[in-house]
Amino acid sequence: MSARASYHGRVAVLIASDLSKDIAGSPLLRGVSFKLERRDRMTIAGRNGAGKTTLLRMLARETSIDGGELSLQKGAKVSLHDQRPPRDRELTLRDYVLSGCAELIAVEADLTRLAQAMADGDEAAFAAYARAEARLEHAGGWTWRDRATAMVRGLGFTDDADLDRSLKTFSGGELTRASLARALAGDPDLLLLDEPTNHLDIESLEWLEKTLVSLDAAIVLVAHDRWFLEAVGTSVLELEAGRSRFFPGTWTTWRTEQAAREIALGRAIDKQQAEIARLERFVERFRAKATKARQAQSRVKRLDKIERIERDPRDRAALKFDFKAPERSGRVVFEMTGGRIEVGADPPRVLLDDAELWLERGEHVSLVGANGTGKTTLIDTLAGLRPPAAGKLSTGHNVKLGHLSQHADELGRGPGGRARTVVEACVVHTGLTPGKARALLGRFLFSGEEAEKPLDGLSGGERRRLSLAILVASGANVLILDEPTNHLDIESREALEDALLAYEGTLLLVSHDRALLEAVGTRTVAVQDGTLRSYEGGWQEYLRVREEQRLAERAPAVPKAPRQPKAKQATKPKPTAKPKKAAAEPGCASDRMAQATVNGNGAATTLSKNARRHIARLEREIEQAEEELKALEEELAGTEAWSTPQRSAASTERHAAAKRAVEEAFARWEAAAS
Repeated sequence: MSARASYHGRVAVLIASDLSKDIAGSPLLRGVSFKLERRDRMTIAGRNGAGKTTLLRMLARETSIDGGELSLQKGAKVSLHDQRPPRDRELTLRDYVLSGCAELIAVEADLTRLAQAMADGDEAAFAAYARAEARLEHAGGWTWRDRATAMVRGLGFTDDADLDRSLKTFSGGELTRASLARALAGDPDLLLLDEPTNHLDIESLEWLEKTLVSLDAAIVLVAHDRWFLEAVGTSVLELEAGRSRFFPGTWTTWRTEQAAREIALGRAIDKQQAEIARLERFVERFRAKATKARQAQSRVKRLDKIERIERDPRDRAALKFDFKAPERSGRVVFEMTGGRIEVGADPPRVLLDDAELWLERGEHVSLVGANGTGKTTLIDTLAGLRPPAAGKLSTGHNVKLGHLSQHADELGRGPGGRARTVVEACVVHTGLTPGKARALLGRFLFSGEEAEKPLDGLSGGERRRLSLAILVASGANVLILDEPTNHLDIESREALEDALLAYEGTLLLVSHDRALLEAVGTRTVAVQDGTLRSYEGGWQEYLRVREEQRLAERAPAVPKAPRQPKAKQATKPKPTAKPKKAAAEPGCASDRMAQATVNGNGAATTLSKNARRHIARLEREIEQAEEELKALEEELAGTEAWSTPQRSAASTERHAAAKRAVEEAFARWEAAAS
């Protein structure tokens, strides 16, 4: 039993009963109820504006509760990470993160005091010391500061010098990651996370997923990353038009159930509307007839008693769009050879060197890599916003480029910089008439007065939707998209995914949304070791190959067979039998084994009869292990083995175990043959 389990037991960390919240006199939340124990990880689902962030702040007691009851386990520590930046920017990163660990610092002081009390003969201090020690042990014991530092490194602060930098020297995205590290480092009992995936590269996202799954805490989180939600969540709280519904199960299971409910609701509405129309026709037809007046009045009463099934107006708006079939471009869209990408000066920092990239008509290519490796700088170069420092970059025939930047900077470029409102920006950038511009904007949720909103007052999500509307109207046959899902809710991300899947032109996509990468990408280009490497297939295939590379790098090097002295016999002895070569990758264990049976002059080593029998048995074991590896690789070649993060992890582990079995069998053979 873990220290925390023995200290806290299996009790609820949080119980919410019929919570409600009003904003400016209007109901925002009603009837919110759920219970969370340790290792429960509840995701909150709902459209933007549904009250997700407000509910998190209610649970953290930072916002008042207008109705219902909220109960926390006695002594429970609550940590909230949201999008608000740190207030005190004079602190160093180290001090800021440790400021979230005040309880652990106090426990250390208590242990020192209680140890002295026990030494002085205070018997009551023994029980208090055991409780305090269990609390500290759960956080990592006296080395909990090392654990806190590991949280910082896992979120991308890999330079030790970062720990002693002042917060005011960090960017907004880095401050958001620092806030997340602070929340994790304090060893909370209840962890509340609002968009924790923002500003994280894929490597940090994967680290965060593993960390959250391993925490002995109750977790409530809001996120728009579907892959992350599926990997982490154990239940879903759905917020819809002020109502709430708790669903035990993974995010994908809930999404399937929600879709079924939507279909059933649509059918119920259609059925009821047909019944209402039938009754109204009868009343309209026979109201004036004396012989039918009583029956008509009866149906009027039935109509009055019907409780109308309707969708809430807030649930009707949904982003839905597609790209028109573009003009045909040349076969090669972009080609870069010997490319060098640099930033800064005196001296410049080289991001990519001797890089090669090609993009052909109709390809949907994903560009992936850690933050700071040059992805955005590369696509700005391809978009013609900056020249390469060296090398050759050529653009194909009849290429009409559509570029969506990470922060929607294109809205302020060129004549668009003079636009003041949403509709003006749309007219300037697309050349449409105001009427057609409004019709386009309506498909992107800018209806009526929304189209007159000032540009400088738009939220991140609104700016993204406006940029997408302009992109759709551009008729581009090549799209370069840099983090297109930023600030979009899940429904909007799915609408973008559907539109890109159906897009017939060429696509170069930079995104941390792994669900989008897997759905849309047909080839993956990775920024690795300061250059570009291309991998066939989508995100899952790239993930598989990357994991194989990592396992190969970690595998111990197989020692070469020692050079043998030249044999003195007049004739060379017959070499030992070689096992069959498995139909595996080049350089497999059987190849190395066959090479290791001969000495440096090509002569076989002299072995006793029993030794040769033993080696023959080991060789058969190698054959069997390699055959099992081959069979497993054929099984894992199907997409089913990699369809979810959990199956991917299991498949990766099975493959690694099979490869280890081959290497271990070879190691036993090598020991016997040496």
